[in-house]
Amino acid sequence: MCQAYRKQYGFNAISLMPTNLYGPNDNYDLDSSHVLPAMIRKFHEAKDKVTLWGDGSAMREFLYVDDLAEAAFKCMVDYDSEDIINVGTGKDITIKDLAETIADVVGFKGEIVWDTSKPNGTPRKVLNVDKIKSLGWKPKVSLREGIQKTYDLYKDSL
Repeated sequence: MCQAYRKQYGFNAISLMPTNLYGPNDNYDLDSSHVLPAMIRKFHEAKDKVTLWGDGSAMREFLYVDDLAEAAFKCMVDYDSEDIINVGTGKDITIKDLAETIADVVGFKGEIVWDTSKPNGTPRKVLNVDKIKSLGWKPKVSLREGIQKTYDLYKDSL
């Protein structure tokens, strides 16, 4: 739509394509949430075992929402193109490593069981972020720091 408005009316619009987002006001519902907030809830509520889908080999990229907000502002000021611009870290992590990081942040000491009868999903999802990096933007919040902030907010919401 932004591209069409730009072409037809000269409207200065840009389109951002963010990677998987997480952070404040996330959805922790086990039936409708995304992988990171679902894991936070599962590990928080678990006593001795957490079962996760697949074998943990799928790779995903995650971006803390505050970093997206800063990227959007940077693009509004410094980007002027009809081309969609990817916003992410450009680095991915296996679901297994993500699970272990979340377990550590939450303080979960139990067993992680991988249900290989369930699908892994797409093997790898990572964005090429060269364009936004060329504007001088990079994310400030590390994955571990963002998970800690998100977990703290989750606990506060209970």
